[in-house]
Amino acid sequence: MLQYMLKRILYMVPTLFAISLVSFIIIQLPPGDYLTTLVASLASQGEQVDPVALQALRERYGLGQPIYVQYYKWISGIVLRGDFGQSFAWNMAVSDLIWERLALTFVLSFASLIFIWVVAFPIGIYSAVKQYSMGDYFATFIGFVGLATPNFLLALVLMYVAFKYFGQSVGGLFSPEYQDAPWGWGKLLDLLAHIWIPVVIIGTEGTAGLIRVMRANLLDELRKPYVVTARAKGLPEWKVILKYPVRLALNPFISTVGWVLPGLVSGAAIISIVLSLPTTGPLLIRALQSQDMYLAGAFILMLSALTIVGTLISDLLLAWLDPRIRYE
Repeated sequence: MLQYMLKRILYMVPTLFAISLVSFIIIQLPPGDYLTTLVASLASQGEQVDPVALQALRERYGLGQPIYVQYYKWISGIVLRGDFGQSFAWNMAVSDLIWERLALTFVLSFASLIFIWVVAFPIGIYSAVKQYSMGDYFATFIGFVGLATPNFLLALVLMYVAFKYFGQSVGGLFSPEYQDAPWGWGKLLDLLAHIWIPVVIIGTEGTAGLIRVMRANLLDELRKPYVVTARAKGLPEWKVILKYPVRLALNPFISTVGWVLPGLVSGAAIISIVLSLPTTGPLLIRALQSQDMYLAGAFILMLSALTIVGTLISDLLLAWLDPRIRYE
């Protein structure tokens, strides 16, 4: 197992290098650069940019240099100094801009993940054990509705309900009076009062999907001979179900850890835009639209790295959880 782990970690280095290279090239593929987008935006508003000032900005950010020179400056800054470069649109360091929103994104995504698992686990187990019961049909119906309903539509409905019946300020994670206030108990309680809306919205689709996965996998395990043998030995029904079938049915949950880690950082971009959440999702979309290459590249590199790390963690957890899986 240790040898396998070391080998996978060594493979991560060239993989990350290849991902960073491809990401930087993709960001550079659209014609022009950030300054081209800026000039076009100002021209649409009837404003003009001084060519001398434009050239000075181009030299400052190295936009007039070949792409391989720009890539080398970017990747060497990350590896040697932890410097992700300068955001053109925000005129500040990328690292400062990302960390500013990363904490709220992590809190929101982690709360959504806990919500998904807490709801999906017991409902999926009940739906499999009580197959074709009224509870199973109800869970199946709710699951299909959750998968079929667009999250942005659910966001609009819950925003209306929160404003109409609870009198909450709609949008964002804080009330206006706490928006720029320092952290304290009041601001924390205000965050908890607002965060349930995006948590329910983001968690609905994931919960519906995992209920179906848990039900299908557990039904497959409950029909296997070892479950019949355990019942024949007189084990209590709850122990027969939880000790082995549920444990093996958890494999899909563990295998999705590779997607969970980047999801904790990226957040739900569309939902964040609809609800005006101060998370990293809208920031990434804006960076891609404006060709803010250092900001967009930092996001893509971070998400790719977390995907690779998450995949490694999920493989190791699967080998530990399921005795049928062993890496030599």
